[in-house]
Amino acid sequence: MKKTFAVLLTLAVLQSCTQTKKDYLKKNRYDLTSSKFEFPQKDFKIIGFGAYHGSSETENVELKLLESLTKDGTIKYYLPEVDYSTAHFFNHFLQTGDTNLLKELVVYNGYHTPQERTIEFYEKWKKIKILNDSLPLESKIKVLGIEWIRNYKYVSKHILELVKDHNETLTPIREIKEMVKLDTTSYSLGDLSFAFHKLKRLIVDYEENKELYESKINDVKVFEHILENIKISFEKNVNREEVIYENYLSLGPIYDFKNKPQFMRVGFFHLEKSREGKKGNPSFFARLIEHEIYQRDKVLSIIGYLTNSKVVWDETYDDKGNYSGYTVEAGYGIGDYEEEYFRGIQNLKDNKISEKTLFRLNKKNSPYLVNEPDLIEVIMKDEKSNGEAVKGMSTLDFLDYAILISDSKESVPIYEMK
Repeated sequence: MKKTFAVLLTLAVLQSCTQTKKDYLKKNRYDLTSSKFEFPQKDFKIIGFGAYHGSSETENVELKLLESLTKDGTIKYYLPEVDYSTAHFFNHFLQTGDTNLLKELVVYNGYHTPQERTIEFYEKWKKIKILNDSLPLESKIKVLGIEWIRNYKYVSKHILELVKDHNETLTPIREIKEMVKLDTTSYSLGDLSFAFHKLKRLIVDYEENKELYESKINDVKVFEHILENIKISFEKNVNREEVIYENYLSLGPIYDFKNKPQFMRVGFFHLEKSREGKKGNPSFFARLIEHEIYQRDKVLSIIGYLTNSKVVWDETYDDKGNYSGYTVEAGYGIGDYEEEYFRGIQNLKDNKISEKTLFRLNKKNSPYLVNEPDLIEVIMKDEKSNGEAVKGMSTLDFLDYAILISDSKESVPIYEMK
């Protein structure tokens, strides 16, 4: 009898929550296009925004979030999807406004995220500079990178800034300087790369002759952090989430992460607050929570969802390797397509108040606490999805906010810029 009552009660709760999701969303939605928009939560340690790459309005959504979160100095650090050295040069851009540097950064960052090698990504950074310039000194943000290394160009240039070998007594540093000056290598990863061998020689020489280097290094902790990440780039099988997590822990004491909140912009998987099933690979945010670096409610995840939108998919090249154009997807790749869509996205579509609507899902007694994986389960017609892995889990196991982005055009590769 007790079991029967429990089952009936569970069904009643599920039915009630399903019936009230739309009502709940109506009471907890915000217009991101409004000049009065303010993000509703300010008490957190780290907040992340993630969405499918390659759609233009995603960049504008990020800017609106940044504008709100920097207004009162809520965030201190900005963590885009880049490695530590690339972030260092994005800081150079914010300080100097050098758009030639910015364009080159966008091109080389494309080795990490090809769908962000775009004009929209470039224009977003120009607007971030304008935003940062408008802030008082104590509220300005600093860019930091905790990603793995996918290209050696800015790593090499950063090393040359850190090591001042004026007499050229350090052979590996001299060779890296010559390589950067000539700038004819691709700086790609792998043992066929010219840069790979120059950096490997530096690591070996430094570890055998530290005393020759230490007086010439501006910041030993940062230098060694970079070398550790170069060594990771030499490995064949690397767990990216583990690299991100360990980099975060390594930089935490240097930048006082526990007392200086950060805003992170990455692909949405990195921001999932739980594993997709018991055997799932834990994301960066899940690792922060599992290892009790922060309490769950101090880690906020915002996931963007596209509808009636397009994404840039691939750059195309001719037989000689010259850029020739790009391809676009408007069905598969946006998460709202008859053959591939997020469970529960219709509720967002039915309750949007603008083309960019933020929904807070984590209020007390939210129907998104029920064990239905809305907005995390991807329903696919002909391919295996994550349905079994997330079965019985709730939306709030994974995220706190959803943003519906409507009618967004595809981003356009930077090579199309006139």
